[in-house]
Amino acid sequence: MNGFPSVQPQIIILREGTDTSQGKGQLLSNINACIAVADCVRTTLGPRGMDKLIVDSQGETVFPPPRNPCTTVIQRVLAHVCVLRAFSFPGGVTISNDGATILRLLDIVHPAGKAIVDISRAQDAEVGDGTTSVTLLASELLREVKQSIEEGVSPQIIVKGFRKASLLAVNKVKELAVTIERRNEAEFRDLLEKCAATAMSSKLIHSHKDFFKKMVVDAVLHLDQEELNEKMIGMKKIPGGGLQDTLFVDGVAFKKTFSYAGFEQQPKSFKSPKILCLNVELELKAEKDNAEVRIDAVQDYQSIVDAEWSIIYDKLEKIVKTGAKIVLSRLPIGDLATQYFADRDIFCAGRVPNEDINRVVKAVGGSVQSSVNDIGPTHLGTCNVFEEKQIGGERYNLFQGCPNAKTCTLLLRGGAEQFIAEVERSLHDAIMIVRRAIKNKSVVAGGGATEMELSKYLRDYSKTVEGKQQMVIGAFAKALEVIPRQLCNNAGFDATDILNQLRQKHTQKDGQWYGVDMSTESIGDNFEKFVWEPALVKTNAISSATEAACLILSVDETVKNVQSEQPGQGMGGAPMRGRGGRGRGARR
Repeated sequence: MNGFPSVQPQIIILREGTDTSQGKGQLLSNINACIAVADCVRTTLGPRGMDKLIVDSQGETVFPPPRNPCTTVIQRVLAHVCVLRAFSFPGGVTISNDGATILRLLDIVHPAGKAIVDISRAQDAEVGDGTTSVTLLASELLREVKQSIEEGVSPQIIVKGFRKASLLAVNKVKELAVTIERRNEAEFRDLLEKCAATAMSSKLIHSHKDFFKKMVVDAVLHLDQEELNEKMIGMKKIPGGGLQDTLFVDGVAFKKTFSYAGFEQQPKSFKSPKILCLNVELELKAEKDNAEVRIDAVQDYQSIVDAEWSIIYDKLEKIVKTGAKIVLSRLPIGDLATQYFADRDIFCAGRVPNEDINRVVKAVGGSVQSSVNDIGPTHLGTCNVFEEKQIGGERYNLFQGCPNAKTCTLLLRGGAEQFIAEVERSLHDAIMIVRRAIKNKSVVAGGGATEMELSKYLRDYSKTVEGKQQMVIGAFAKALEVIPRQLCNNAGFDATDILNQLRQKHTQKDGQWYGVDMSTESIGDNFEKFVWEPALVKTNAISSATEAACLILSVDETVKNVQSEQPGQGMGGAPMRGRGGRGRGARR
């Protein structure tokens, strides 16, 4: 009070060492992180997109040498913000241009960057395609409003404008979409094949899309048309041969399981056999380590051994009496049972994976039995032909001509394991697209045509809005153009010239389906050229990208407690109960 100014006491809320970042600088850092993550997959978009090679070799990672060293993926990332923890990816060599796969393999630690990865995974799980598009769209939305943030525009105004623009864009897609009814099966199948071919046009197998599109449509049409469970489509990778050697099995195929002596004496081919699926162990088991049996005479020990043998023989006799010629089990089938079945011309396989035995039941009928008692004819399945066949270097069990076939199997062939793995990912995307096309029955044109029409629509709408919302909706419209622009850049076209042509064409009445034409290096009516995609791909991508952008813009502070990340400590670095001493309630 004696003429001295009062000093405000310092209030400490967070533990010492806590990293806090807030304000405009933190928001711009988050935006830069999202842009850097999207740059990792930017060049993979479209039919002319590049692949990424990710190698895990004792902590070393190799990317293909780019044509312009100044714009490598790693340099672009590190130039903006430290997003990746280390360039070391588990899982061996991966070659892919699938956005969700690449982002999943990258060990991204930046909290805002993880949001971009999450929307890519969500798009892959929900639709199956458009994973790169949704990533690019989200990052471009943030890029367009970055300058406005720097100039002091409130993020909440931008969020409000984005949500309004997203709603308008989704409604416009639904208005533009062309619905094709399932009246003529031939026409409907043709539609599905075109959607599958469009999904595969940007994949490693684009040169074989005419071969695979029929296989993909056959696979989806074999499913239960009400459920359309894609897990009922099995894909088995067999190294060797070429892509054209890939087989479509109308039923189930799985790799020969581990077998004991006597297996080679069993028959390997049947016509119209009865099939029994079990969840029963058929082998003699040793006593447990802590088992204790007290006997008074040697004869008692022999009676225990005889009881074990009589139990398993009783199981085997009951199985034979069912009339089944093929016995499958999730649990092991031992050497005694294998030889027993071989003497009676019965085929058996133990340790069958759960996924495969479930698909067998779906295809041949019957049910999985957990006991060999009271097995009746309704519990058995059948198929027209069963055979064990040598495919490449492996032997496979094939069940074909199944009466209740709601499943099928694709046996993928190829020269290298990495190549076959990418084929599997490509076919999965195509299967998901065909599945969505069957459920929704509405399609739009691809190749950037829909994005350009939405951009024109939103740009016109923004002129009717007053205030800052006009700028925000205009920024959303401009961000949509990233898809056709990146398609042109990846193909080596003049993006500025082609986008100018598209803008001019979309102002005309008949130009709504004009997009980038890869074959003529110009623009073309992609709907007439059958470059079709399910409308759900577009609506889901726009909604997911908008939500991710709004989420990033809503965060203005990041609090990171370094001590809580250390093992053995809980929140705030306090010792966890039950560790390092006997607290209340701790076990003694």
